[in-house]
Amino acid sequence: MHKTLAGKVALVTGGSRGLGAAIAQALAEQGADVAISYVASAGKAEAVVEQLKAKGVRAVAIRSDQADLSAARPLVEEVIAHFGKLDILINNAAIAVQGQTVDDPNLDTVNLDRQWQVNVLGAVATTRAASRVLTDGGRIIFIGSLMGGRVPFSGAADYSGTKAAIAGYAKGVARDLGPRNIAVSVLQPGIMPTDMMTGVLGDEVPDAVLDMHPIRRIATLEEVSATVCFLAGPNGGYITGGAIDMAGGLGI
Repeated sequence: MHKTLAGKVALVTGGSRGLGAAIAQALAEQGADVAISYVASAGKAEAVVEQLKAKGVRAVAIRSDQADLSAARPLVEEVIAHFGKLDILINNAAIAVQGQTVDDPNLDTVNLDRQWQVNVLGAVATTRAASRVLTDGGRIIFIGSLMGGRVPFSGAADYSGTKAAIAGYAKGVARDLGPRNIAVSVLQPGIMPTDMMTGVLGDEVPDAVLDMHPIRRIATLEEVSATVCFLAGPNGGYITGGAIDMAGGLGI
């Protein structure tokens, strides 16, 4: 099989579990060397690294809290020190705090503020740090959410706001980095089988939610990861500045 990302180096933030781990695996299968960042799951992160190395690529896990904006530059510098360059940045790390309406007298503003810090300011800090060293012709891919443009239920104003902010920010980054042939995209999945989804919906997706999808199922992590690989690969270089919905038609 032709490995479309052979010789490339990718950084996947939040790569120790869920979609981030799946993306790291998919990139490695296409031949990329991969760095993943994590906050607290050192054991899970090292397990992912071993799985990546088993595919014949180089891999490393780096502890870095995206809520700490000062950690972004050291993270990128460590990737450069380990691999010598950076070609692909996947801004995947995010948290979801949902369930309370904005007028709730007991609104958890502490965690909501942290959500903005991680989902928006942390991704911005990482992008700024990476853009200085990213190879010309490289890629920046933000993992957004369908909820960046649609809010199908109450209690998600802040989460949706963070994802909308990312979609707008990515347009500006695409404009800034276009002269270097760096393509910037936002991939906006809907519901996926992740810990984040379980925390919001429980262990099973309710029929009422599935009924909202023309394709009546949720996405697989493999489908989303494959799309990331396409955007990161040689055929994705002319896709920039836009957001791609990947949600089985939810919201049309």
